[in-house]
Amino acid sequence: MKILVTGSKGFIGKNLIMELRNQKYETLFEYDKDTDESLLDEYTRECDFVFHLAGVNRSDDESEFMKVNYGITAKLLELLKRNNNRCPIVFTSSIQADLDNPYGKSKKACEELIFKYGEENNVKTLVYRLQNVFGKWCKPNYNSVVATFCHNIAAGLPIIISDPQKVLNLVYIDDVVSEFLRALKGEEQRKDTFCCEECHNKNTFYCEVPISYNVKLGEIADLIYSFKQSRETLAIPDMSNEFVKKLYSTYLSYLPTEQLNYPLKINADSRGIFVEIIRTVDRGQISVNISGKGVTKGNHWHNTKTEKFIVVSGRGIISLRRPDGKEIIKYYVSGDKPEVVDIPPGYTHSIQNVGDTDLVTIIWSNECFDPSKPDTYYLEV
Repeated sequence: MKILVTGSKGFIGKNLIMELRNQKYETLFEYDKDTDESLLDEYTRECDFVFHLAGVNRSDDESEFMKVNYGITAKLLELLKRNNNRCPIVFTSSIQADLDNPYGKSKKACEELIFKYGEENNVKTLVYRLQNVFGKWCKPNYNSVVATFCHNIAAGLPIIISDPQKVLNLVYIDDVVSEFLRALKGEEQRKDTFCCEECHNKNTFYCEVPISYNVKLGEIADLIYSFKQSRETLAIPDMSNEFVKKLYSTYLSYLPTEQLNYPLKINADSRGIFVEIIRTVDRGQISVNISGKGVTKGNHWHNTKTEKFIVVSGRGIISLRRPDGKEIIKYYVSGDKPEVVDIPPGYTHSIQNVGDTDLVTIIWSNECFDPSKPDTYYLEV
């Protein structure tokens, strides 16, 4: 399949192009504002499907919206018709198409032009009125409040919140691209609304991205600030919440490349080091423990706290014994064969380095360490 993507260097275009390549679509015609205009005639002659994403959504000259948005749409349709190409067309419109502003009017005019073209030429048309798309590679300080908040907060710059209670309807870029790929296969999601009373067959019903989120502006800002603070608190956001997970991924994509790393507190003594990596509200914490040659660590037990030990480098022995018993249980562990050893409550336990190198152990605990309630009692195995 030969696919034409206009606006290929824009936010949605870049994400779509990359995923089409991931899905092994090899013949992609990429058309953007700096592409030789003569190529559009060739592309519209050969393509089997069109994603029409090109346009402007911000300009100091209001006449630019109609000139560019309507102009490129009319030219595209004219060339498709001239080349007798009746391939399907996806067009990205905007929820502003119903608003009385220059940008919205230009998008509405494009919708009507595309629907009319489809009716007159028996062409399948798919119009998506997108709203507040967010995700990686979106330009900050342009037309996406999420991109602006992520960029500014990551860079330590101030943000402006006009109304914290304002509710935004948001769609995630990967969900948009997934819907576009379904449309490519003829499995698009249609709404029950159409462009006008005169044309209301299924081909003129608007399409939609089925997954969206209604979130208050203040909540978005609070979440992004918490993501920034998490590098100090080691807290991980609630990844069971799909919106939070997608927003967190978006935020990380705006971190300055020279600041992707951040320090951890190292607890060191003669035996080695212990470092906390991740702390969560409801999933405990993850740490790394490094023991020097011949060192034994632990020799304590817990009433409720449980742990999982995973040796990833070196050789060691994990020993366990009930405080009221004499039987010692031993597990011989090695980074050559990583495995999990569960440490139940009510067992004093230790880990001994018996190799020639440092013993590196990843430890998960079901609760974060609280010095006021350590639930840790010294007792040699």
